Amino acid sequence: MKLAALGEVMVELAPQASVQGQVGGDKPLLAQSYAGDTYNTAVYIARGGVQVSYVTLLGDDPYSEEVLTRLAGESIDTSAIARLPGRCPGLYMIQNTPDGERYFTYWRGQAPARELFADADRREALKAHLRTQDCLYLSGITLAIMSAEARAELLAFLKEYRAAGGRVSFDSNYRPRLWGSAEAAREAVAEFLQQTDMALLTFEDEQALWGDERAGECAKRNSDFGVSELVIKRGAEPVLLQYEGELTAIDVPPVSSVVDTTGAGDSFNAGYLAARLQGASPEASIAAGNRCAARVIGHRGAIIPRADFLATQQVQDCTSGAQVVTMV
Repeated sequence: MKLAALGEVMVELAPQASVQGQVGGDKPLLAQSYAGDTYNTAVYIARGGVQVSYVTLLGDDPYSEEVLTRLAGESIDTSAIARLPGRCPGLYMIQNTPDGERYFTYWRGQAPARELFADADRREALKAHLRTQDCLYLSGITLAIMSAEARAELLAFLKEYRAAGGRVSFDSNYRPRLWGSAEAAREAVAEFLQQTDMALLTFEDEQALWGDERAGECAKRNSDFGVSELVIKRGAEPVLLQYEGELTAIDVPPVSSVVDTTGAGDSFNAGYLAARLQGASPEASIAAGNRCAARVIGHRGAIIPRADFLATQQVQDCTSGAQVVTMV
C-alpha cells in the first residue's frame, strides 16, 4: 500500500535544557529540528513499513535542502515536492509546562507550502502523482494554509480520486488562528469530511470547532457526513471507534512519563494508519496508535530518534480494553 501525505513542514525549535549562571536566570537551550502535523505522521507511517510520499512546497534555502535530506533518510518519496526560488519554510517554537503540555509560537506567513494546489501547472503534475497512491492523508491545517481557490481544486480532485477507488484519511486538527473565522473553518472541514473514508479526530478540536458537549454528537455528525471509519481521540480517556454501525471504546494504557505532548495526535494517526494499511483491524490499529503516541510523548520535539520509535511499530491484533458502548 502507498500513502501520500499533504501539508507543511516547518523548522522546529524545542527546549532541551537550561544554561546555569547567566544573567536573568536559567536560559533554555533550543534544539533545531523539522516538523508539521502531516509531516510528523508521514515520518512515523514510513517507519511503520508503509510506502510514503510527502507532498508540499519548499524553498531553495539550506533548511529546505535539509528537509529533503531528512525525508530521504526516512525512505519517503520526495518526487512531488516543488521548490520555489527565494523562499524558505516557516518556523515554530515549542514551550512546555511542567506536565508536558505544549504551546506554540509560529512564523509561517510566507511559507511556500501556503501555495499548495494553487499553481495550475504544478497542480496537474501533482494530481498525476496522487492518482498513483492508494491512500491520501491531510489535515485541517493543510486546508487552513491553502487559498479558498486551491481548496476547491483539491476538493474536486478528492471526489475524482475516491470515485476511482482511492481512500482519503483526514484529521480536522483545528487551529483557530489559521482561519478567518470558525464559520469558514466549519464550512471547509465539513466539505472535506464528506470526501473522507477514515477520520482521525481529536475531541478537544471538535469541541472548539463545533461546540460539541458529548462525543456522541461528533460521532453522529460524521456519520451524517458519510465517514465510514471514525476515530475520536480523547487524551488519556478511551479512544472511541465508530465502525460498521457500532461505537466502541478502547482504553488508552497509562503513560508513566510525559515529557512533551507535541506530536501526540500525529503519531497516533501514524500508528493507526500504518496498521490499517497493512491489514490490521481498526481495534488493533488503535492499540498501535496508542503505542506510538506513548513513545513520542516521552521525548522532546515532534520527531523522536528512529531507534526509540521502532520498538512501538509491531502491528498486533490486540483488542483488550474494547467494549461496545451506546452513543452518548
